[in-house]
Amino acid sequence: MEEVQANTNNRSGGPALRFVAAALIVRAGEVLIGQRRPEQPMALQWEFPGGKIEPGESPEQALARELHEELGIAATIGARVTRVRHNYRHGGAVDLQFFAVHQFSGEIVNHIYQQVRWVRLDDLPGYDFLPADRDLIRDLAAGKLL
Repeated sequence: MEEVQANTNNRSGGPALRFVAAALIVRAGEVLIGQRRPEQPMALQWEFPGGKIEPGESPEQALARELHEELGIAATIGARVTRVRHNYRHGGAVDLQFFAVHQFSGEIVNHIYQQVRWVRLDDLPGYDFLPADRDLIRDLAAGKLL
């Protein structure tokens, strides 16, 4: 897997690009989602656990670190499911890589979200997800990716 770095030198005049790895933690036909806290940007919207890829980290290393920090689990990071680049209206941009996680050890403990929830794939469209996740939600609900 290629290593990606954040675009901190933004000479092109376009939006700064953040590189993020996110997990599709799957269990018995359900996936784990988290709701952002009210004080966060894009408050109370739903997302998949994960976070920023730090300099020197592979996406898989970053995701394993983030899942430990956010949920207290040691995850086995599986194959990359998809990659999405999204430009937000407020000017930010994100490059998201989604990885399947079928195995982890430890009990899930919510450290950062308003709430976390196991949701059936076909129920995902009923949740208010971040704009960058919405095409993925449609594909997951249609059974196209997992």
